[in-house]
Amino acid sequence: METKLNCCESLSSAATSRRAVLLGGASFAAWAYLPKFARAADGRDPRLVVVILRGALDGLATVAPIGDPDYAGLHGSIALTSGGPNAALMLDSFFALHPAMPEFARMYREKKAAVVHAVATSYRERSHFDGQDVLESGFAGPGRVQSGWLNRALESLPKGERVTSALGVGPTTPLVLRGAAPTVSWTPVALPQAGEDTAMRLVELYRQRDPALAAALTQGLALDKAAQGDDMRPKPGTNGAAKLMAADDGPRIGALAFDGWDTHANEGGPVGRLAQLLSGLDGALAEFENGLGPRWRDTVVVVVTEFGRTARINGTAGTDHGTGTVALLAGGAVKGGRVITDWPGLKPANLYQARDLAPTTDLRAIMKGVLQDQFGLAERVLAATVFPDSGSVRPLKGLVG
Repeated sequence: METKLNCCESLSSAATSRRAVLLGGASFAAWAYLPKFARAADGRDPRLVVVILRGALDGLATVAPIGDPDYAGLHGSIALTSGGPNAALMLDSFFALHPAMPEFARMYREKKAAVVHAVATSYRERSHFDGQDVLESGFAGPGRVQSGWLNRALESLPKGERVTSALGVGPTTPLVLRGAAPTVSWTPVALPQAGEDTAMRLVELYRQRDPALAAALTQGLALDKAAQGDDMRPKPGTNGAAKLMAADDGPRIGALAFDGWDTHANEGGPVGRLAQLLSGLDGALAEFENGLGPRWRDTVVVVVTEFGRTARINGTAGTDHGTGTVALLAGGAVKGGRVITDWPGLKPANLYQARDLAPTTDLRAIMKGVLQDQFGLAERVLAATVFPDSGSVRPLKGLVG
């Protein structure tokens, strides 16, 4: 039996809402201007948001292979079905989306969302910490490095006339956006743990030393105050992260990291704990679409996780740490309406280590393809700098249209 360590299992974490996804942590990390980079050759003003779901997403529950004859038996009581109450949302004749994600389904029908299935990083063990390290660092194995692949991509962007910046959301700056390069200036500040007076004193301190940072902190305080207001209903176009990224001088690249996806027990099928989490994610994607307005046209949002979960349900109606999972893409720039996969099948002989969905697509190939198409990064830069020693992993073409 698998030993479960450091897993966030409290029911309170399951109550993810649009507000939690959009504002939870928006004031925790300050962002600063980065060097200018050129617009795309066709005049686009591209944006990229990387959403990291920490805890390992059950890809077989998020996008269920209903057409695989072995799926229902493996996922048992939490398996999705194409009929009856809370039926899954069919994407094609084989794959179905979890019913808690109607907005993503709409984007998929509009060809502005896509799924890549049977995905994994190069990591093949089952430690959350090491898996997240590999996911965010971009290195082939865990090494506790202090820079992330998205930070290195930012450093590699060609210079141009348009000012850009990056936005990190979370209790600390996500590793994927950390780096020691002088082109990036980050100052994570745990504002919600301090009183409002203390926070304002911090703002005054930084106003003398770094006016741009002081402005960012002030904006963060306003977001946090709004999140604590009486009216918790999300309003289209008012979420803080999307509004920042929609501004002419706002961030072009953002990274958001959220916990709570470790579903060892009581995962639920079409309703339940995972359904709540996926509903929050679905609402957040819709809020980004609304909040970015015309900028959505040039945006790609990529949703990733450190690894998948076991193909077979466990004795507590959950799933344990696994390997293959899904990556979700949404945005006006996405060439969508597709489930992209080299499907390995779920027969016992086809499972990875006789327990997991076998990965057939390297997550680095997805991110390389997006970075190449969105920002024009050369394949040699992606292979040597952004994702070191990854020359054998070729960019996945045609994700951006």
